[in-house]
Amino acid sequence: MDDELDSGSTAPTGMTPTGSNLHDWNTGLAGPDPFTGLDAASLSGTSDTKAAAAAGPAAGPATGSSRAGRAGRGPSKPRPEWRDPAELLGVQRAHTGAFGQKLQALDDAARTVMAVMGSIDVNALSDPEVVALTQMVERTGRPVDAARVATATVVGYRARTGLGSESLAWRLGTSHPTDLLIRLTGMSGPEMKRRVALGEKVAPRMLGGLVLEPEFPFVAAALAAGEIGLDAAENIVKGLADYKVHGRFDADQSLVDGGEAELVESATGSVFARTPGPGDTADADATDPVCTGPVRRLGASAGFTFPADRIREMAATWQAVLNPDGAAPTAEILEAKSTFSFGKLAQGLHPLRGGVTPELKGIMQTLFNTFQSARSAPAFPSAEEQQRIEAGELVPGEILDERDGGQKRADILRGILVQVAQDPRTPTMGGMPPTVMVHVNAHDLHTGVGVGWIDGVEGPISMKTINQMIDNGGFRPVFFGGTGTVLALGDKVRCFTPLQRRAITARDGGCIIPGCTCPPQWTEVHHVQPWQNGGPTNVSNGVLLCWYHHHNIDTSGWHIRMVLGMPEVKAPHWIDPTGTWRKPPQHRAHDPKYRRQDE
Repeated sequence: MDDELDSGSTAPTGMTPTGSNLHDWNTGLAGPDPFTGLDAASLSGTSDTKAAAAAGPAAGPATGSSRAGRAGRGPSKPRPEWRDPAELLGVQRAHTGAFGQKLQALDDAARTVMAVMGSIDVNALSDPEVVALTQMVERTGRPVDAARVATATVVGYRARTGLGSESLAWRLGTSHPTDLLIRLTGMSGPEMKRRVALGEKVAPRMLGGLVLEPEFPFVAAALAAGEIGLDAAENIVKGLADYKVHGRFDADQSLVDGGEAELVESATGSVFARTPGPGDTADADATDPVCTGPVRRLGASAGFTFPADRIREMAATWQAVLNPDGAAPTAEILEAKSTFSFGKLAQGLHPLRGGVTPELKGIMQTLFNTFQSARSAPAFPSAEEQQRIEAGELVPGEILDERDGGQKRADILRGILVQVAQDPRTPTMGGMPPTVMVHVNAHDLHTGVGVGWIDGVEGPISMKTINQMIDNGGFRPVFFGGTGTVLALGDKVRCFTPLQRRAITARDGGCIIPGCTCPPQWTEVHHVQPWQNGGPTNVSNGVLLCWYHHHNIDTSGWHIRMVLGMPEVKAPHWIDPTGTWRKPPQHRAHDPKYRRQDE
């Protein structure tokens, strides 16, 4: 592998190739050739004469496109095996001379940071001290983040597969640029791709032998000055990329530059602007002279500084400004992106993937907020409620819901989908309404040990969930012969009929657990005396529970019993230490406070 590195360097990004495939190069990176000048011999591990001879064909103009070059210059020998770069002669020589002194300075800086942090007991700091340290650590790390982006981008460009055996990745024994970056840094593939994607937008470009400024010059200047973090820089780049030259949407580039400058100012608290260029002439009468020079920091901003998440929202606002016709021209493009799918089963869950339009998000978010906010306001018992508490008819205090926001939204979505599936207007499949078919072995069902399976779903269903589904919807036995043939299909059993459900709904009015606001149409019917223990399927043994409380009724600490055909509940001891059996709220039709009293 030393020979591979000694044979020359990858064509530097500052060189201009020839051939038919120049489009990629126009958006490529530009920069000085680090393998020329004083340290060429030390960096390449060769003598000046050898380096010049070896670098000639590598750095010279290409003779065709990258595809043709890869075919013509394809590897004529096996790819070298990967070795620790620290063992390579060329890398070892890179640590000598003037460049080696710069590497040593970086190492000394890292050791200084470690020594300073090692001398500080963070846990013992006062509030002002820990605030000041947090800001200083972030400020110290930003130049390092910018350097990481720059080096990853250059390495990724020199390791591109289109160079064939001249690729830095091939010569170091790796399969592709990301593989090389992972081995060099020990970081993850997504992180390396993230750095390269940002670097391609903030690094200088090359066109026809001329070095052009980065696609996002204001973001690049802020990164170089250590003023902006990577998250905010990414949000600006992603938010405006489609409106830059060659982007998906046409936009006034002066407005795009203005939006970039304003977003950078909002993210950094500093004003970045162009400085006078060589051809600019000073006009004493101009109130706002046009400058064409490089972007520099001019001073502190008079406005507020916003975090990276807020910058993302501000970038979305700029998208509406940059689109001269509003959202209509982009609706078709964005609508095509709206999608929804299930990922592969992982840790018992199927991840949801996709994207929705702002309109659909507004509908979903409003619906979620409506149900989630039902108990968001603090409640204090009225005089009537206090009397009911003292009479043992009402559980005192607020009932804590241990679900987080995501779990609540999932349960709300479940209730909506179940209601739609049960609606008679829902389209049928093969003449049957949408029904989830769960298959479970009769022996497993009897013993309570085992799992079930849903057609078309690879993940198993726990016996706890199966019992809950049977409790609500019943089951239908299928009898098989010894050879696996179907002998008979039994009748549906242990299922509450629609009339029974209506009667139970008229009595309970919704989930009977105090404090639960789940509407009755989203509830399930629960056997108070378990069906597997011989509990009957009738109105006097059924109560309404939401899916969450039904699923956890055996482990949540809540207890239910029936007294003269009416349910009573006992709260967990940490909610009601008295362990009193209480009647749940009745349907409004039977609640005295909702009925007109005769005078």
